[in-house]
Amino acid sequence: MTEKMIKQQDFEFVEKDFSEPASTKIKIKIENVGVKFQDKNGIEPVIALKDVNLAIKEGEFISLLGPSGCGKTTLLRCIADLLHPTSGKITIDGQSPRDIRLQKKFGIVFQSPVLYEWRTVRRNVCMPMELLGLPKKERTAMVTKTLELVGLMEFGHKYPHELSGGMQQRVGIARALAINPELLLMDEPFSALDEFTKEKLHVDLLRIWRKTNKTIIFVTHNIQEAVFLSDRVVVLSPRPGRVSSVVDIKLPRPRALSLKNTPEFNDYVIKIRNSFEGV
Repeated sequence: MTEKMIKQQDFEFVEKDFSEPASTKIKIKIENVGVKFQDKNGIEPVIALKDVNLAIKEGEFISLLGPSGCGKTTLLRCIADLLHPTSGKITIDGQSPRDIRLQKKFGIVFQSPVLYEWRTVRRNVCMPMELLGLPKKERTAMVTKTLELVGLMEFGHKYPHELSGGMQQRVGIARALAINPELLLMDEPFSALDEFTKEKLHVDLLRIWRKTNKTIIFVTHNIQEAVFLSDRVVVLSPRPGRVSSVVDIKLPRPRALSLKNTPEFNDYVIKIRNSFEGV
């Protein structure tokens, strides 16, 4: 992507208005996707995903939920063009994942923030823009906006070892947002954190989503996390992973932690937990 093209993507926050109907535009289309891996002996293939079909709307918050080994991360990596399906296809705005990746429309947050210890917070967030060759003035403005968004403005000159685990993960989110991607792909980003930190980041993530209006795909094995965050929860069966159910979460937004104490929230948790019994 050229510098001129990058400049055209102004980093503006368009806050999501929940009083308006959700977008009906299909952003991502997953059709009959299957993934096979060779086992260690190279004899029997391991089928990670089989016949996965899913349509994701623009601006949706989707959670991929399932037990360990069900293919959640594999599916996310296929969407991100880090893996290629062995069957079926994925299109994003009618284009291939590779085309979208080359246009820098993905932001990815992994389980570990993978920060460079010798770089300050600001310079960690700045790295993707350095690789794109953006002018220093634009990089500086972007870093400031993203750190303000994740609540780390006063920690810009700290180093990763001076931050808590939750703060490090916020830096990872800021770095993913720094190039203003259309899609934010998150692979169990809070799984290693304590419950208090995790709950705070849940609220922060929804605030960021509301302000940036990104399409978010969030991998988790935690049912309560999926219900609290999502518009829809996509339940994957044990390997080979298939879409066993898709649950619309019709809880009011914006969401506060007190929502978790309501009967309506608990009903969704029970409904999804029971859905695993039939797979």
